Formats: sequence, C-alpha cells, structure tokens
Amino acid sequence: MNLRKLAAVAVLALGGTMLAATPAHAANIATNPGFEDGLTGWTCTASSGATAVSSPVHGGSKALQATPVGNDTARCQQTVSVKPSSSYSLSGWVRGGYVFLGVTGTGTTDQSTWTSSPSAYSQLTRTFTTGASTTSVTIYVNSWYGQGAYQADDIVLDGEAGQGQPPAAPANLTGTSIPSSATLNWTASAGATSYNVYRDGAKVGSTSGITYTDVGPVAGTHVYQVTAVNAAGESAKSNSVTLVLGNDGPQVPATPTGLTGTGSSNSATLNWTASAGATSYNVYRGGTKVGSATTTTYVEALPPGTYGYQVSAVNAVGESAKSAQVAVLVGGDAPPPAPPTGLTAAVNGNTVTLKWNTASGTPTGYNVYRGSVKVASPTATTFSEVLAGGTYAYQVSAFNPAGESPRSAPVTVTVGPGDPPSSRVLVGYLHASFANGSGYVRMADVPKEWDFINLSFGEPTSVTSGDIRFVRCPVAECPSVESDADFIAAIKAKQAQGKKVLISIGGQNGQVQLTTTAARDKFVESVGAIIDKYGLDGLDVDFEGHSLYLNQGDTNLAAPTTPVVVNLISALKTLKAKYGSKFVLTMAPETFFVQLGYQFYGPGANGSADQRAGSYLPVIHALRNDLTLLHVQDYNSGPITGLDNQYHTMGNADFHVAMTDMLLAGFPIAGNVNNVFPALRPEQVAIGLPAATYAGGGFTSVGEVQKAFDCLAKGTNCGSYKPKGVYRGLRGLMTWSINWDKYNNFEFSRNHRAYLDALN
Repeated sequence: MNLRKLAAVAVLALGGTMLAATPAHAANIATNPGFEDGLTGWTCTASSGATAVSSPVHGGSKALQATPVGNDTARCQQTVSVKPSSSYSLSGWVRGGYVFLGVTGTGTTDQSTWTSSPSAYSQLTRTFTTGASTTSVTIYVNSWYGQGAYQADDIVLDGEAGQGQPPAAPANLTGTSIPSSATLNWTASAGATSYNVYRDGAKVGSTSGITYTDVGPVAGTHVYQVTAVNAAGESAKSNSVTLVLGNDGPQVPATPTGLTGTGSSNSATLNWTASAGATSYNVYRGGTKVGSATTTTYVEALPPGTYGYQVSAVNAVGESAKSAQVAVLVGGDAPPPAPPTGLTAAVNGNTVTLKWNTASGTPTGYNVYRGSVKVASPTATTFSEVLAGGTYAYQVSAFNPAGESPRSAPVTVTVGPGDPPSSRVLVGYLHASFANGSGYVRMADVPKEWDFINLSFGEPTSVTSGDIRFVRCPVAECPSVESDADFIAAIKAKQAQGKKVLISIGGQNGQVQLTTTAARDKFVESVGAIIDKYGLDGLDVDFEGHSLYLNQGDTNLAAPTTPVVVNLISALKTLKAKYGSKFVLTMAPETFFVQLGYQFYGPGANGSADQRAGSYLPVIHALRNDLTLLHVQDYNSGPITGLDNQYHTMGNADFHVAMTDMLLAGFPIAGNVNNVFPALRPEQVAIGLPAATYAGGGFTSVGEVQKAFDCLAKGTNCGSYKPKGVYRGLRGLMTWSINWDKYNNFEFSRNHRAYLDALN
C-alpha cells in the first residue's frame, strides 16, 4: 500500500517514494533543461500543443507547457548519452493536476514518480543505475489522461556524460518541388549539430537547420533522404521522399500514385496520393473517362460487378499519364456472419449474464433476444441484465453490414427472488513490519470488526530474487511489539473467531519481479515458509510500482507471455495446489494495473504507452477460479475512464461505482471486443479505500462510501453513473489500514461494520 513508511508529520495526500542515496553531483547532462531554447532537444507528442511559455516558470525565463488530449498524455522526452554501470539522479520542477517524471532504457529498473501540484511548482526526484551495456537513456515528463495543461522546468539529469553516440535519423521528411528546385523539411533529431542531404543516394549538401533547398538538379524524378550528424558520427538515413523536377517552364503534373479502391453494395470509392502541381484529376473506368475530382477521393454509384479504375492528374499545361489500375468489387460484400455458438447463461441474484463465442464471418455486433424481443445489440460477446423472478429463453444472432445471421441455439434460465448476499467482510492491512505515524497495533488488539487481517509486508531480498522475507517490527521502532510466540498465539485466537490472517507481499517498497523460473520457485518456497511459520490462512498479492508489466506483443489476456506475469501465475497456482481449497488468495492492485486496461494494455502497438497499464489483468484472469477477493485500490489514482467512456476522479461515490462496475460487468481490453476481461463474481469483489485523509489520496467520506455500496448492491442511491447491473453479493470493503483507522478513532471500521451487518 502507498505511503506506508512516512512519519505522521510527513504524510502526503499523494504518494511519494522513498529514494536511494543521491549520487555525488557531477553535471547536468540534459539538453535545454530549462526550455530557454524552446523545445530544442526535446520531442513531444503530436497533439500535446507543447510550447515554451514565459509564465508560470520555476527558473529562468521559460518553462515547458503541454496539454493531454484524448489518449495522449502530452509526453515530452529526450535521449541522453550515459555511461554503463553508473549512478544518476533525475529531478525536475513540475506544476499541474497530475505530472509524471521518469526515465526508460536504463538497462536495470526504469524509474518514475509523480505528484499533484496544480497551483505551485513541486520538485520530483528519482535515482537510478545504468546497466552494464547501457549507453543512453530517455528521460520524460508527461501528465495524465483527462487533465489540463501542465508545466515543467529545470529538468536535471545529474551524472557523468557518456562518450556520445550519433543522433537518431531525422523523421517526417517531406518535400515540395518547382521545376528548378526541391525544398525539403524534416523533424529535428535530438543531439544533432547538422544534417546531410542526399539526392539519389549521393550527398548534395548539408545544413544546420531542418530545411534545405536543392537548386538546379537535372530534370526528372529524384529520391531524397536526410541524415543527422554530431561529433559522434552520422545517423542512418531518414525516410525517402520522391520529387519530380523539370525545366523552368510550366510542367504537366506527375502521374498519381497510391490509388486504392473499395466497394460497397452499390458504390465504388477511390483514393490516391496528390500529385504536385495538379489542379484536378480525371477518373477512368475501363479506359473511359467517367468523372473528375479536385480532391484525391472519388465515389461512383454502380450496379454489382468488378470494375477497373485509373486516375490521371491535370493542370493548365496538360494531363499526366494514367495511374496503375485498381480493381474494385461492387455488390460483393462479405455475407452475413454465421450464428454464434456456445451460448451460456448464468444467474446471480436477479442478474442474468450471457456469454457466447465470437461468430465467424467478421461480425460487427450481436443482437440479443429474450423470447422474440430484441433487448440489446452489444459489440462484445457478453451481456448482462437484471430481471424479476421468472423463466426466460435467450438467443443471440450476429450481424455485419451485409445482414444478420440466424439466431443461435436457445438457452433457458430461471431467475428466483434473488440469491442471498454473501457474508459481508471488512478487510484491513495491519502494519506488522513497521510503525509509521499511525502507531503499532498488536495482533491481539485488532478490533473485532475486521474479518480479513493482512500482515504488511513480506518483501524480497532484491527485486528479482523471489526470496520473500517477513521481518516483524523491531522494538526500537515499535516499543509495544509482542514476542513471536504471543503474535502466533494471537493469530490462532483470531482464526478461532472466524477471522482470516494473510501475509501481504509487496506494498510500495516491495518490488517483486519474478523474471526467471528460479525466482518463481524461490517465491513459492519462501512464501510457504512464512505461511507455515505463523500458521496463516493464505496470501495477499499487493504488487505495485514496476513489479508487473507487459512486453510489447503480449496482448492476449488468456495467454500472456511476459515472464514476470507468467511466473507469478505459476507461483500462485502452485501455492494454491499446495494448501488446497482452504487457501485464501486476495489481490490489491491499483487502478493503473486493472481498470486502465479498458483504454491501454501494456506498451501498445507502437510501444509508446506505459508497459504496466492493465498488467494485473492476465494474473486476475488466470486465477479467477482460485481468487477469494479482489480489492482494487480506489485511491492514489489518476482519473480513469469507466464503461460510460467518461473520466472518473477518485474521492466520491461515482468513482467507486464506476471502478467496481468494470470488475463485475467485464470490459474489452484496450477496446478490443475479441479480448474481453470477463466479469468476476460479486462475492469475489470488495471496494478498496483509505481509512483516513492521511492514509492516502482519494479518501471518501462514510456517507459517500455507503452511497456507492447502496448503488452497487441494492440498485438504489445511485449518482450520475448507473452500473450495468445490481450486484447483491458484493462482498465488502477493504482499507489501508487498520492502524490508520485506529489513529482516526475507528471511524471506518465501526461505521462500515454496522452498515454491512445491516445488509447481511
């Protein structure tokens, strides 16, 4: 859990991270750290609107300002040469709702940190050590989805500069031509001091800017490329651009290229690449001109058939040659998809949940029929609705633009008056290995209101060792700490009262990366030893930070390939098999690792997203049949998009309803309807909360928490967000922590225990 070792006087609303010792100061090796030269040396995402502003600034006369738009977090970054196996300190001053500072490509453990400081600059700092073969790293600053503009200034990468390396190849080379010259433009390469320009493979000039005009080449077609140069050498060549040059008189435009065509049931649509100097285009079907266009798109209504098209470019001088021909099939759309198979129905209380297999034949959606009435048209292969008692028959069809399939085989379900709710539980974390500002609580003194007691924390001897150790709080830090014998006796007494006592692994400081099978096996061995020594009921997985991530290309929820994910799944299944059906398994991920998966899953197709996004999902999915409780931390979270495709911000009932609804209704991962995280059972889910304002960001009042629970479990008292169903079996509430609840005069446990008991 976040904020776990801060003294009471230093508790922050948003979590910082304890840092390693700062290396001795060497020099700031970042380029343009104060943005005094605009964005020189920095590369920012296209839609961020990044610019250097004169106010507000932290130092000097300029600062960076950028704004997240849609799925763009407004990241600005630069690559810096470093030395292998060396220590560095990264710091920067930032201002905004949520601002992140980090480094990637370290060769060891990449680092990042964040803060929320909308009205004043706040400093962020991280340290790291480069790997044995690391010669460059990328430092970055960005905001969070749905936030306003942020500012950053005085970015410092403190350490010894590397020997240097050639810059990256220039990007986005474009060009225009007139009869006697060609003008090129490109995007600057970080660290470049000049650029070489190549025509048809031969160097024809150089420049220190990002534009170049080639005057007087021989008339004809020429291919241009550009390289970036610095003291370390020359980059690879950029993308190529082809330009046609002639004499100084007017010229017929070049033949259009890139002609493509698509057909629908009654029309053909053509698209092509613009030709320099063209004022219009002629369209030919079967060699006969059938129309013209002033844009690079043409649509023609036609009866079914196959047609051959060509396009030419026209200006005042004349008409170019015709383009290459493209064939377009009109009226040959794919047939309607096949009927869905594998339709099943499950009933939980008054909620019916249907699932089926993806239909063959490129469906774009499905129609759900209850009896003869169509009740929904989802794009995913699952559907839920709440019904009164009775017996119902369902069928599902698939559809695409060509039509609708026959309906599937029917399934029949009977809905009763509603399943009785599960026994509601309160889950709390007990600071067993440290005190912090909330004070130490002896096991025997844990109040009776708590049903699950998670001992915090078991931590690894090193990030990748898999060797987990649980060290109880020392007397120097916790003067009232009991002996091991009394601690174990108190655990047995709690268990005799029906309580479950678990070892929680990880937390903010306990980074666990099971990168190898040896680490996996050591994890199983060491966690088992802790469970056996203290007679515990099971394990809570509280992996945070960089413990879990997804490698690029690891996109299949049901078949993950990233070692840290695969090995954790294997380790948990082994522990479950070892201890049997009574083994209690719970998980406490942050929203970043679960609900953010609705938008982003791992690094994404282009590798630019955070590889940790949604990375808990394959673990939860693989263990769903063994999972006792999932209590996502609905705190210390940035805004998260819910199933209503709106951003939700922590600290109110709607946030908890939206986040919990995602777990209980299921959702397509990164919008892919063929890669769906299926719904969990309500009795597997609890809502995670901070016990007090000083226990974590996103504290929610008692009234707002109970309003959220009413909405989810009873269908009443809902706010603006309406969940997909009524989840009568919703299990309960989790909090960080038992100690902070005591510090806050038991407001959480006593109020919510009474509320949950009334529901029971």
